[in-house]
This record gives sequence, C-alpha cells and structure tokens, in this order.
Amino acid sequence: MPRSTDTIAALATPVGTSAIAVVRVSGPDCVALAKAIFGSTPLPPRTARHGDYRDLQGRIVDDVLVTFFQGPRSYTGEDALEISTHGNPYIAQSILSDLLLRGCRIAEAGEFTRRAFLGGRMDLSQAEAVMDLIHARSERALAAANQQLRGSLGRHLGELTEGLLLVLARVEAYIDFPDEDLPDEDRRVVVKELDSVLHGTSRLLATHHYGELLRDGIKTVIIGEPNAGKSSLLNRLVGRDRALVSPEPGTTRDFIEERIILGPHCLRLIDTAGLNPAPAALEKLGMDKTLERAAEADLFLWVLDAARPCPVLPAEVVSRLTPENTLVLFNKADLLGESTPLPSVSLPALRISALTGEGFSGLADHVVRLADSFRHDHGDEIIAINARHADALRRARECLEAARQKVTTSAPTELLASDLRGALDAFGEIAGKIDNERMLDHLFATFCIGK
Repeated sequence: MPRSTDTIAALATPVGTSAIAVVRVSGPDCVALAKAIFGSTPLPPRTARHGDYRDLQGRIVDDVLVTFFQGPRSYTGEDALEISTHGNPYIAQSILSDLLLRGCRIAEAGEFTRRAFLGGRMDLSQAEAVMDLIHARSERALAAANQQLRGSLGRHLGELTEGLLLVLARVEAYIDFPDEDLPDEDRRVVVKELDSVLHGTSRLLATHHYGELLRDGIKTVIIGEPNAGKSSLLNRLVGRDRALVSPEPGTTRDFIEERIILGPHCLRLIDTAGLNPAPAALEKLGMDKTLERAAEADLFLWVLDAARPCPVLPAEVVSRLTPENTLVLFNKADLLGESTPLPSVSLPALRISALTGEGFSGLADHVVRLADSFRHDHGDEIIAINARHADALRRARECLEAARQKVTTSAPTELLASDLRGALDAFGEIAGKIDNERMLDHLFATFCIGK
C-alpha cells in the first residue's frame, strides 16, 4: 500500500508535445516545496501565480503558473500544488526529476484519487466516476459520470442503507432477550420494510446493463441478405469507405466493427456477412460469425432491399428481433417511386437510401429512441452502475431475500440479523465503507498516473 505521509508528484496531462503540461503534487511538503522553488513569499491558496521554476542548482527550468491548494480544500484533501508549464515533454520531465530530488516520489496509478477517497473527499462510487468521466464516449455516458461524481448513486445507496439499518435495529432489539422473539405484528412490519429495500436494490441492479452500454457502446448489429446495402449503410454512418461495396453479392465475409456517435449515444456498429439461405462454404463461415454477433447484440438494423420481397431469416435471429430492439431499413428507396408501397413488417420500419442519404435523419431519431429505452427511470438522474456495484448489489439482494424468508418462517432472530448484516456489508462495499485493501489496490490500479 502507498504511504499516505509521502509527498507525491506526477504529470497530470498526457505525455507529448502540447501547449501546456500540468505537474500535480500532493502531500505534507507542498508548502516547503513552494517556498524553496518560488521564493519566501507564501503562495495564497487557490490563486494562480506566475514565476520561474528554479531547480536545486538554481537554474531556471521554465516560467510557470503555480497554484497552491490548502488542505482540506483540495482534490486530495491534502496540501497540493499544480504547476502549469510549457508543453515540452523535456520541461515537464525536468520538473518531475527535480521534485524527486527534493524528496517527492512518483505517484502510483490512481493515487491522487485514492487519497481523495481515504481523506473523505468522496466515496468509492464517486472515485470510480472520475474514471468514467475521463473515458466517457458519449453525451449520456458523460451525464451519468457527472451525476455519479456528484453523489447520485451514493444518495440512493444511503436511502437503502438507512432503511436497512431501521430493520436491523428493530430485529437486534430482541437478540438481547433470548426468551422473546419477534411478535407477528413486528414481523409484518419487517417484511414490509424489507420489501421496500429489496425493491430499491433491484431497481439499482437493473441499471447494470445500461451502465455497460454507456461505458462500452451499444452493440448494434447490421443484418440482412447479401447485397441489401449493409456495407453501404455502415460507410454512410461512419462517414468514410470503411467496408468494400460491390454489386457482387457476398462481399463481406467477416464482421467489421466501428464506433460512432449518434445523437447522445455511442454505438458499436457491426457490419456482418449477408444471411444467404444457400451459402457457399466460405460464405457459410461468415454467416456463422453473423449469428454469433446477433446473439450478443443490443440493437439490430435489419437492412432490406426495398425492391425485393422480405427474405426469410434464420430462426435464431428472428427470435431475437423485437419492436424494442430492431429497426427495419428499406434500403435503395432512390430506385423506387415515392408512392411505391413497401412490404409489410411487424417491426418499426424506415425508408432510406444509403446511396443518397435519404431518411438518415429519421434513422438517427429512431435509433436514439431505441437506445434510450435501455435506461431505467430514476427521476432526472441517470444511474448506471458498473460490474463491481452489480456484484455487491446481487449479494445484498440474496441476503435480503434470505432474511425475508426467515421472517416469514419464524426462523431464529440471530440468523435473520446475520443476513441483514450481510446485506449491509455489501452496500458498504459500493461506497467504500468496508476497509478492503486488496479491493482498493485493484480498483485504483486501473486509473492513469496523475489521477
């Protein structure tokens, strides 16, 4: 475990030539460092000051802007410095090397945020939101990260924890009196209160899939028969010739994946081999990969040639298509008259032309509506838990369900209390109330240096 009494330093901006670079310092020696480097005049907190950075030999390394943040009103909760230099990698490295000679050590991955968490500046879910904010790929992902950073998930967990503590207090009141047990009236109250906590836990757990979509992108698979225009659709959505397009059917033999931003969402567009009812051997291998991608898809764009009858799709694909996850695109509309009727389908459909762009504004609106349907309503807040949160919530729900079962079967109060404490511990893991060094080491190791 890193020593929190050390003064740490790291580059807080990406490595490489840029307009500016920022070196971040945090720890008990910041005031002394500022005095030694920039002169005897104390730096006023939270005010940028221009000055020369002089190394231990008194040589000017660069003229910089330095800002002093006095603890606890800093990111880490400790005294901290941020030194903005010209963005020459040699300058930034020279300053870092000088800070090391003055007694600092290089920060480990995520150590600034870890100190913020350990110092009570944020809970663990907020610390994780820092990384989500850095890596957000879309407007929705950015909004979710910002709200979690401001404590949205922590507030919901706090409400559940308070409700659970009330139940536990009611139950534990009887443990000190071995000859007594929960009366029927109290058992009914406990069941009602447990049901409320269970409902809230399940609602939070239901946001896990949406959280995965925000962090990784919505897996959107383009399917259809050969030569329907799937690759032309991909190229137009991507904005460049990403896939080969040919009048010859079966050009795509393997899947092609590209990320795009469509409205407020990030989509992982996957162009697949055409679904041919009588494929050649190589084409069959491509179709097998199409079926694999279809089994994992979140959304489907089913491309049809508007001038041809609707093809018959494999049963394993048809079973996955629903009005909630599929948009049918009648392509090559430029070859038809406006009054030409389209085949009837039981799924949302749109008339487009991948060649001319006709219908693409409507396509974006339809896909955004489908993508938004994955969100579970929590008022105005976007809750999108990650895999670690989901694991803890599942364990909490199992404990709560076990507790509810014990209440209804008049099991010993001590066993009921044990299940309730298990749920409480699982809630505590999400916010970081449980001191688990191995878990913290693993989590913060995924952060970048300087964060």
